[in-house]
Amino acid sequence: MADDKDVLRDVWFGRIPACFTLYQDEITEREAEPFYLLLPRVSYLTLVTDKVKKHFLKVMKAEDVEEMWFEYEGTPLKWHYPIGVLFDLHASNTALPWSVTVHFKNFPERDLLHCPSNSVIEAHFMSSIKEADALKHKGQVINDMQKKDHKQLWMGLQNDKFDQFWAMNRKLMEYPTEEGGFRYIPFRVYQTTSDRPFIQRLFRPMSQEGCHQTLGDLLKEVFPAAIPQDDEPKRYQVVIHGIEPMLETPIQWLSEHLSHPDNFLHISIIPSPTTGSYLTYLSCWPPLSPSNLCV
Repeated sequence: MADDKDVLRDVWFGRIPACFTLYQDEITEREAEPFYLLLPRVSYLTLVTDKVKKHFLKVMKAEDVEEMWFEYEGTPLKWHYPIGVLFDLHASNTALPWSVTVHFKNFPERDLLHCPSNSVIEAHFMSSIKEADALKHKGQVINDMQKKDHKQLWMGLQNDKFDQFWAMNRKLMEYPTEEGGFRYIPFRVYQTTSDRPFIQRLFRPMSQEGCHQTLGDLLKEVFPAAIPQDDEPKRYQVVIHGIEPMLETPIQWLSEHLSHPDNFLHISIIPSPTTGSYLTYLSCWPPLSPSNLCV
């Protein structure tokens, strides 16, 4: 089994092959060829699609171009959700490459936030990190950092620099050994079958009895239907970064190693497919024992 840094690196360099096609009703001067791109799971659509925009602008007149936005099978894609979350929620059990439609007209005001520049993405990203640290450390770690440290976190994400980002982000993942974990776990649970954007509650990594709480323990509190019963078929897949972690995995370990750069653990709950799945399973890591797990 890979050591912990290898897990962090594998998460960071996760990629989704995507095929971008221009919406059929967009006005073009000549046929628009599809554009193929490997999308970083941990980034944001509007941060990594400059090449897509330049590609399609070559066949369009300036007066026909408004703000670019994306959709998948009729669903507008929220740029402020990480790319991996969007894919897991909407397309995880479909064939690759991910087929994304590009629009330059009729921006869906009710569904999407405007994103006129990268500074908007940066503000959203840093706001999420500050919220996560408020849950983990009462905001003490992020507040003790200097402005240049905040910039290093952002530039690491923007430029896809793993070492640059983690040199600073590791401070946000530390906690006193005697406490056994963070104050609360920053997490969000997403569903395609709900009108709610996501579920977010206070959840401690350690139980009152001093045991490590697991992914299954969290789901029992926020979405118990995701836990299969002995006498019924599996109804849902619980997906993080395109994999299904074992429900026995400690939530603290998941928070440290499978959180996105915004420091939130993004959990997608999707209906189980009726045919074969493209998802894989992650074996439980670190090894569990009765001394650190409530049975």
